[in-house]
Amino acid sequence: MNVVLKSKRFQNFGLKKSLLILIILTCIFFIVIGYRTYIIYQKDLPSFTKLHNIEPSLKTKIYASDGTLLQEYFNENRVLTPYSKIPKHMTDMVMAVEDREFMNHWGVNVKRIVGAMLINITNWRIAQGASTVTQQLARMLFLNRKQTLERKIKEAMTAIKLERAYSKEEILQMYLNEYYFGWGAYGIAAAARTYFNKSVEELNVGECGFLVGLFKGPSRYSAKVFEDPEAYVRIRNRSLNSFYNWGKITRAEYDSLLLLPSGLNPPVEEPGRAPYFTEVIRKYLLETYGEKALYSGGLQVMTTLNWDLQQEVETEVKKKLDSLQAWLERVHKPSNPTYTYAIPDTTDSLADPLTDSIRVYEQIQGASVSIDNATGNVLALIGGRSFEETKWNRAVQSLLTPGSAFKPFIYTAAIDNGYNPADLFYDNSIKLKIPGAPDWRPHNYDNKFKGEMTLRDALRQSRNLISVKLILKIGPEQAIFYANKMGITSRLQPYPTLAMGATEVRPIELISAYTVFPNGGIKIPYRFITKITDRYGNILEDNTVVQKDEVLSAQTAYIMVSLMQSVMQPGGTGQRSRWMGFTRPAAGKTGTSDNWCDNWFVGYTPQITTGVWLGFDSKISIGRSQDGSRNALPVWTAIMKAAHETLPVVDFEIPDGIVFADVCLESGKLATDRCKKVRNEIYREENVPIESCPLHPSAGLYDPNTQDEAFDNLTEDSTDVYNF
Repeated sequence: MNVVLKSKRFQNFGLKKSLLILIILTCIFFIVIGYRTYIIYQKDLPSFTKLHNIEPSLKTKIYASDGTLLQEYFNENRVLTPYSKIPKHMTDMVMAVEDREFMNHWGVNVKRIVGAMLINITNWRIAQGASTVTQQLARMLFLNRKQTLERKIKEAMTAIKLERAYSKEEILQMYLNEYYFGWGAYGIAAAARTYFNKSVEELNVGECGFLVGLFKGPSRYSAKVFEDPEAYVRIRNRSLNSFYNWGKITRAEYDSLLLLPSGLNPPVEEPGRAPYFTEVIRKYLLETYGEKALYSGGLQVMTTLNWDLQQEVETEVKKKLDSLQAWLERVHKPSNPTYTYAIPDTTDSLADPLTDSIRVYEQIQGASVSIDNATGNVLALIGGRSFEETKWNRAVQSLLTPGSAFKPFIYTAAIDNGYNPADLFYDNSIKLKIPGAPDWRPHNYDNKFKGEMTLRDALRQSRNLISVKLILKIGPEQAIFYANKMGITSRLQPYPTLAMGATEVRPIELISAYTVFPNGGIKIPYRFITKITDRYGNILEDNTVVQKDEVLSAQTAYIMVSLMQSVMQPGGTGQRSRWMGFTRPAAGKTGTSDNWCDNWFVGYTPQITTGVWLGFDSKISIGRSQDGSRNALPVWTAIMKAAHETLPVVDFEIPDGIVFADVCLESGKLATDRCKKVRNEIYREENVPIESCPLHPSAGLYDPNTQDEAFDNLTEDSTDVYNF
């Protein structure tokens, strides 16, 4: 008996000893495996430096000068929301549905992991997950969604690191700002706007329940809810049930929330505002800061755009283009090869795409730029009739023929080199002999000659032949020199044809160069952006300081203003603007290229300069007599009337060194009491004529034989011959 008992005790002791050894070996095994796992995965886990510098992808926003949102650029539609602006019922709902022990665990919930393992083993499938909110955040920020042991280990270890680096509130903030809610909405702010057209602070308990319910499958669930209101209710109610079971709402509150209908209220999608303008901004940001900063850096860009004026510009340009297009389509048949082109017929399923086609009309285009003279701010810009149809920005990218709109630069060079508005030239035939080329015979717009006239009248009536004579006297190189100083950067050829604007310039640089006149000879570069800040509010660019460069004397600039004011007076090519009721002090110049291809008007007040261009990309004629005065000027007038509605009426400031004198328009000399054609003309102080009119001596001194022979020898029909 004793032997038997001793044998049993020995067996029990041996069993306990074996069990103890097994337990020790098992512990050693798991310690070794755990240590090896830590060593293996430690190098793949994010560093604490990386954890402390988490930067979720944020939208770049472009604003008008009044704060109107113009455009957003993003890879992920996300706006960062601080924890203080997230409703408490939202964070409570997250914990109720996803992680009720969130406030108590250290990143991993061991008890929940064991429970989930038992349930999954019992069901022989993954029936329940055990990831905490922190683990889910770790996966979103640094890992992927592959169902592997390796990923789960990394996820758990990264979660522990996150808990050591951030507070619970910061983790919840990152979680809700990082999560994808479907329909392109990244983060709680985008989700609130996408589904309910609300800010985060305005979300109620039911709406929070729906958004948290999307966590189970945002892409799958969100695809249904806009078509099936019941799907919304089911998703919301599951979350509300968890919220109630966790004790966050009473039974009465729960029952009342269940009865609420779908609260979906998606915002009406709006296309980006001022697309031609914002595309200029986008390209600049891409070149300067790179793709990552543009599409995920959360830049805030304040621009110079006046949104109210921009809308007026878009309306007026489109109205004129539609009117011209309708007229062109009435005048020209669809069979006209100049104004239409063939495209494959895709409307007939039996048509052969290689042989069957239909003809569509060429579309007339337009561009306009408005600039604040004092700052260079681009107030409004349009680069075509439709950004959806063509992204090509004619205002900043196209090289267009300015026609007579280039003449002010020639006159500027002449005035700055001693010529005066009352100097006389003959508007008569010209033949220019060019070695190795046929003789060039330029012509006026109306193919007529008007004889002797002053430089002021020549510019007012846009007489081409006098401009040609003027450029031959000063030299084409001088005209180019002044155009370049004032802001024309396009390549200009030193030929006499420059006098008629037979060159190509970009509209924005031509319009910007005109601002030198109302600015008293000061060149202020045009600009689109006033300030750029990063996601933290740090200033990356501050363009509030205006750059100024004196490129003309104040006297030359003012004389040019005076000459160009004549364009808008009776008999001038811009007088139509006055007929349309624009009464502000203003000056400008029409432009029409050869064969009526390009229509221009560029003009200014003391405050704003605006230019308008209309024409075809293919350089075809708009139509006979379709000129800048007829087409571009009315658009310019409507824009300028809108631009000045709230501005005070001011006149151009006369600088020191400017004097006025009465001169005879027949001799260009000081008028006498016998002169019948007299004008009070403008001069530099040092250029005022001192000689009295020899054609009309004062009473008592008149001698009929005293006349300048030069005026007798020239007639309207004579031809001046020049060598070039």
